[in-house]
Amino acid sequence: MSAIRIGIGGPVGSGKTRLVERLLPALREEGVRVAVITNDLVTTEDAERLQAGGLIDSQLVVGVETGACPHTAIREDPSMNIDAAERLERDHGPLDLILIESGGDNLAATFSSDLVDQWIYVIDVAAGDDIPRKRGLGMVQADLLVVNKVDLAPYVGADLERIRTDLDLVRSHGPTVFTDLRNDDAQPVLEYLRHDVFFARA
Repeated sequence: MSAIRIGIGGPVGSGKTRLVERLLPALREEGVRVAVITNDLVTTEDAERLQAGGLIDSQLVVGVETGACPHTAIREDPSMNIDAAERLERDHGPLDLILIESGGDNLAATFSSDLVDQWIYVIDVAAGDDIPRKRGLGMVQADLLVVNKVDLAPYVGADLERIRTDLDLVRSHGPTVFTDLRNDDAQPVLEYLRHDVFFARA
């Protein structure tokens, strides 16, 4: 059975790579064999950060240089990411999970079902509490929405209750979790993976 592929999308600086860094040790403790693919326009900086961090075998991290709009490589033409995932499974399998981190993109970014089984979208409250009302496809259609940097709300004048209320309206079909990934672990996201991804596959 091939590895489950989970996409992680969101704007630049929302906390996508930090989410991956929080998930890796927790998944390792649970015996999940995981690999990571990162996407950037013309660099492999995020991949290098993960490789140097010591949280995962560096051979299990692949950086993809998209060379174009980030959403092209995860939606319109995901062939580079599909090739990278297949190569990881062929060279380092068996794998249980492959996390595919998109390059930072706008609120309209979505993942192709040819590439991932499910996908997570990350936004941060520092970008403003009006983000839910913009109803971007990435935020609305994601299987799981992560609202990150809740610790910054008082400093940027963001109303967390307003965010919760607005998200209840635009995301009635799917779960949303609130996190501070800089200071806390990713337990809510891990719980989602346990129950809505791994358990569902089993």
